[in-house]
Amino acid sequence: MLDGYIICATPRSGSTLLCNLLASTRKTGNPNSYYHRTEIMRHWAAEWSLPGCDTMSAKEFSIAYLEATIRAGTGETNVFGLRLMREYLEGLSSLLDQIYPGLSSDVHRFECAFGNVLYIHLTRENKLAQAVSLAKAEQSGLWHIAPDGTEIERLGLPQDPEYDFKLIKRKLTKLEAHDAAWIEWFEQQGITPLRVEYEILSEDPTGTLIQIYEALGVDAQKIEAVRPGVAKLANEISLDWMRRFYADLSSAA
Repeated sequence: MLDGYIICATPRSGSTLLCNLLASTRKTGNPNSYYHRTEIMRHWAAEWSLPGCDTMSAKEFSIAYLEATIRAGTGETNVFGLRLMREYLEGLSSLLDQIYPGLSSDVHRFECAFGNVLYIHLTRENKLAQAVSLAKAEQSGLWHIAPDGTEIERLGLPQDPEYDFKLIKRKLTKLEAHDAAWIEWFEQQGITPLRVEYEILSEDPTGTLIQIYEALGVDAQKIEAVRPGVAKLANEISLDWMRRFYADLSSAA
């Protein structure tokens, strides 16, 4: 059995759905974005009651944060889970370099920190749908809902989203670039990731979990009862925005 896994993702690729599913089985840790923006990491540090940065050196804090991350990401299981967005890869590598200086590659730093891990490349084939989802979430402030429609995560005040061709195009370009950057990084590091597509994950979550469990060497029994705790936010507005985007793109050509 492997020591854990790292979900290598981009925003709105289904990472919250996958993390929720993996955590709900109580066999594969508690994956989350423990290495993220500074304010998010400060939130985790406070939740874990870590000493303040001003009470220790940067290296000492990085070590304490890493140890707390492994405890949180493992939970009551024997498997560690981490979600990592591409834009925060360099930041994580830099922090680990403080702890394990002189190593020649990211994959060596990750091995020292997290052990023998499975890299899961979570991707979304329909990048336009992903870009539309990201634009809508940022405008509306609503990022995730439960199957019964109740809000799970809201990061801004409620407001009606408005179609914006330029905004969607910027999001699309950025998402394509970050996904390509993951692929390039895997090749540079000599990593063969397990590829998981959002479209398949959302339609067959149990099958996806079994695939991941088999790759990890974890017993996959009894996961048939697992149900997604996150619902799709895509609706008629999403489809309308996609149709308008294609029309505007054709007009601009």
